[in-house]
Amino acid sequence: MARLAAFDMDGTLLMPDHHLGEKTLSTLARLRERDITLTFATGRHALEMQHILGALSLDAYLITGNGTRVHSLEGELLHRDDLPADVAELVLYQQWDTRASMHIFNDDGWFTGKEIPALLQAFVYSGFRYQIIDVKKMPLGSVTKICFCGDHDDLTRLQIQLYEALGERAHLCFSATDCLEVLPVGCNKGAALTVLTQHLGLSLRDCMAFGDAMNDREMLGSVGSGFIMGNAMPQLRAELPHLPVIGHCRKSGCLSLFDALAGLSTSTLFPRIMRSLPAPGNCPVFLR
Repeated sequence: MARLAAFDMDGTLLMPDHHLGEKTLSTLARLRERDITLTFATGRHALEMQHILGALSLDAYLITGNGTRVHSLEGELLHRDDLPADVAELVLYQQWDTRASMHIFNDDGWFTGKEIPALLQAFVYSGFRYQIIDVKKMPLGSVTKICFCGDHDDLTRLQIQLYEALGERAHLCFSATDCLEVLPVGCNKGAALTVLTQHLGLSLRDCMAFGDAMNDREMLGSVGSGFIMGNAMPQLRAELPHLPVIGHCRKSGCLSLFDALAGLSTSTLFPRIMRSLPAPGNCPVFLR
């Protein structure tokens, strides 16, 4: 039986309107009652996630910023990873051929150069929002990640520019079709989960994980049981073809598989339940 469950947020745990459903919260509580350690592995900021955990009285470890930070149940910082100052400077100061907006993150919050109200729709549940700054005056020594948001084709062209400029000095990934992230080398949810499992005295084989985007790839591919959401990016499915595809995040009222996992009492039941899964198109939803 899995001893730790790691969940992506957007597109997995969160419904399309960016909130956690009551049945989801109830099932998470049942997992905790079975002594399964909960971990939320997300691109969202630690400040936002700590607020959400407190508001909902959730007992969970946090992997935030797509692996740049790991926090304990008590909020203790277990791991941090920042962009090198010269990499942050290049990304912030270079004139990129793109229409995408740029967003900078550090421990103090989320920063951008202009108002983009549409982006705040994903944060209505928590109230978290950006701060407007002159990006050229951003302190370079504490940047955790830099994101570009825009049209996918435009971001794909930008990705090529970034690769050419940065080489192996940063890790680039799509956390969504409309969001390209610049992260420290070797920084991803899978690497962060490795740090956390070592802290807890577990192995990755003891973990199950759920996700939908390319920023979930390393995590899903490294755990004992990885599950891909039905609404996942096609590239993720293509790169992890051996993993089961489960339900869509919009169907959070249909959590029968998740409920079954929450009720497991022996390790022998898990393979039996997995063999009984319906076809991917009919499978109950899980969470992103």
